[in-house]
Amino acid sequence: MPSLIPVSLRSARLHLRCVADDDWVGLHEYYGDAECTRYTTLQPLAPEETRRMVGAVRRHWERRGYGPYVLEETATGQVLGIAGPWYPKEWPEAEIKWALARRHWGRGFAAEAARAVQAMAAVHLPGLRLISLIHADNAPSIALALAVGARFERAMDFRGGTYHVYRHPAPRPPPP
Repeated sequence: MPSLIPVSLRSARLHLRCVADDDWVGLHEYYGDAECTRYTTLQPLAPEETRRMVGAVRRHWERRGYGPYVLEETATGQVLGIAGPWYPKEWPEAEIKWALARRHWGRGFAAEAARAVQAMAAVHLPGLRLISLIHADNAPSIALALAVGARFERAMDFRGGTYHVYRHPAPRPPPP
């Protein structure tokens, strides 16, 4: 599929790669968990809904030339979640999204993935000023946004709740 960004990235512990049709199985650990989806899909998804979500991510890549990556732990090959640039039509701007299955929380994987996406975007999407759109009550996600250098910009009404826009740092290309 044509892409504006690499279809695969590597970080210290992660392989970030384009989504495949059968990734819904590993990603359902996240999408099927009520605590994980409390602020994103707002409810757990049934397996077939997770399969459709993976299809939506693939179509996003096809339409926009970029999209969220599936996160695999390099050491095990296990799918941990998803992270990357994401711009659904109802979003105010393109964002860096992150979503991990609960058993992987608190181990630094989401921050590692977000930093890898920021570095990639600086090179391949330099004109795209990325945000993260986070529910006002989602303290762990807000802490992560701040930890990777995003700054609170504004609050907004979205999907019947108050969400915060956190602006990621302006892309800085790597030194020559």
